[in-house]
Amino acid sequence: MYGNLKSILKTELAAAKENGTYKTERVLESAQGREITVAGPPSRKASAGRSKKYLNFCANNYLGLAGTELLEKASEETVKRWGFGLASVRFICGTQTVHKDLERAVAELIGAEDAVLYSSCFMANVGLFQTFFGEQDVIISDELNHASIIDAVRLSKAERAVYKHMDMVDLEEKLKASVGKRLRVIATDGVYSMDGDIAPLKEICDLADKYDALVMVDDAHATGVMGKNGGGTPEHCGVAQRVDFVTGTFGKALGGAGGAFTATHKEAADYLRNRSRTYLFSNSLDTAVTGTSLFVINHLKKHPEFRERLWENTRYFRELMKKNGFSVPNSQHPITPIMLGDEKKAVEMAKALFDEGIYVIGFAFPVVPKGKARIRVQISAAHTKEDIEEAVEKFTKVGKKFGVV
Repeated sequence: MYGNLKSILKTELAAAKENGTYKTERVLESAQGREITVAGPPSRKASAGRSKKYLNFCANNYLGLAGTELLEKASEETVKRWGFGLASVRFICGTQTVHKDLERAVAELIGAEDAVLYSSCFMANVGLFQTFFGEQDVIISDELNHASIIDAVRLSKAERAVYKHMDMVDLEEKLKASVGKRLRVIATDGVYSMDGDIAPLKEICDLADKYDALVMVDDAHATGVMGKNGGGTPEHCGVAQRVDFVTGTFGKALGGAGGAFTATHKEAADYLRNRSRTYLFSNSLDTAVTGTSLFVINHLKKHPEFRERLWENTRYFRELMKKNGFSVPNSQHPITPIMLGDEKKAVEMAKALFDEGIYVIGFAFPVVPKGKARIRVQISAAHTKEDIEEAVEKFTKVGKKFGVV
């Protein structure tokens, strides 16, 4: 029975390898951190297959907390107190005090009335759009929104409209064209992961007020990072009380493991707990992630130096890269794309940097538009000044080889 599908898959996989879109996963033999150990490729050669240490500049570990003894201890204490998991969905027998405590802490951090926990931000986005918006409604989405928003919108029964990336004139045209709908919601990433762009949330909220629309922000790359208190892009843009739905994750800056939330109004949170299928029919968030995420949020209140160090590192890296002749956009996030344009050059340069002990990833079409290929560098609070200087030195060495600088 598998024969026909196997033939199709072999053809598709061969095409992906030919056009450069086939993805391989490197195997790590260490915890996540500023330095990681990567397993070597298997080989018959005696010298091959050996693991090697790399400076890691491609993780979402913005505050440098993943893989630390600090979080290891918090996780161990949580599991000892609450057990490993609940083996159930929450409305049957699966809500513990620690889950409710985390929801309150998230709501306070974001500046919302309440929050609901999900297994992932993907499921939070799917659960949000499926639950609230139907055939009488319209979802107006930025063209460069994350795949989870795109798929979530497709899975809803609402009408879909797409506006040009961060183009407020086009967004207003889409709002004008949607007059008469029961509900209108503007959906945007808070931070766009390929460029580090920050969504113009004040302008978006102004348009939402003008046209009586809701605002939804996926803040996965900003929670814990942006804003004076780490409340994300709504806090950074001064509109925390004007955004209706904020989805985010504990799987990036807030520890790096997984789990997610939707922070929103009280009535909306109650409705999600009663109607959101990706919440109702998914096991409770595991206790280790729940308790450790709660610990991280409380810990960061007392230790703003994590964010301070992150921004110091980000500024230092960008200054050095620009000084050495690289094209670095003036975005406001630790995501730092090194723009190269040429698809093959971006991929080959990333491989050359890997050979030099610097772990970064090259992005080319179709992940980014044609002519916009880049190596994406992600800075962490865990990086030392010496780490950054070594990375820039290797970038310059490889960049000269490829004629970039």
